[in-house]
Amino acid sequence: MNIVILSRNENLYSTRRLIEEGDKRGHTITIIDPLKCDLVIEKDKPAIVYEGRYLTNIDAVIPRIGASITFFGCAVVRQFEMMNVFTLATSDAIMRSRDKLQSLQYLAKAGVGLPKTVFANHTSEVENAIAQVGGTPVIVKLLEGTQGLGVVLAETPNAAKSVLEAFNGLQARVIVQEYIKESKGADLRALIVDGQVVGAMKRQAQAGEFRSNLHRGGSADYIRLSETELKLATKTARVVQLPVCGVDMLRSQRGPLVLEVNSTPGLEGIEMATNKNIARHIITYIERNRH
Repeated sequence: MNIVILSRNENLYSTRRLIEEGDKRGHTITIIDPLKCDLVIEKDKPAIVYEGRYLTNIDAVIPRIGASITFFGCAVVRQFEMMNVFTLATSDAIMRSRDKLQSLQYLAKAGVGLPKTVFANHTSEVENAIAQVGGTPVIVKLLEGTQGLGVVLAETPNAAKSVLEAFNGLQARVIVQEYIKESKGADLRALIVDGQVVGAMKRQAQAGEFRSNLHRGGSADYIRLSETELKLATKTARVVQLPVCGVDMLRSQRGPLVLEVNSTPGLEGIEMATNKNIARHIITYIERNRH
């Protein structure tokens, strides 16, 4: 097959691993920078021009789109969809997962356990928002944040108000979320491929830090998920319609809770922690499902 990986950096671990596994299975892998694509929108003749040539004979696309280019990156994925090319994740599913508020609304409607969350669009509602999630400490998150950026732990009402006022002053959309103290700075990442958990790790924040993201200095270790956690992770992937994704969960006194869903999960941490070949699972999923 001719497989395109939409990525701005072919040297990233995840991109390199997908290239390696695709090559091993006899596929032709091409790296394309989505920002260098021109989209030709015409009745019955959708096309993509990349560096002066039309992209043709593409069998499948693996989107590895950074949060900073979500809008245009998804437009490129949508164009491939219009050209009847199989995509690992649809443009709609990527957009839905990148909007934390929208994805939480979908998950809550489907009965998925979540930390209590409030979206307030006005600074005057700060005190009410804090009260609604059970008081401080609270987590304040940018709706478009990624890799732990734009996530703040506010330990007092005054701190929460200051953070929210600062974000609002920047016209940034934020949510206020319940702080799950008993998680002790750890979360679980389940990697889903084709409705199955193919690897899971426990990410632990470093001392003095509440964010467990590996980009923030957290550590990762293999973990065996409980049956409840496995069911929650796979249900979450189904709800957001992402056959390949990372589902982040917290362990709480009332059971596992979903934090968020990542439509382009990094492979380095999960492969190192689990010693599993996640990239191969992704390539074989494309082989099974490409029509």
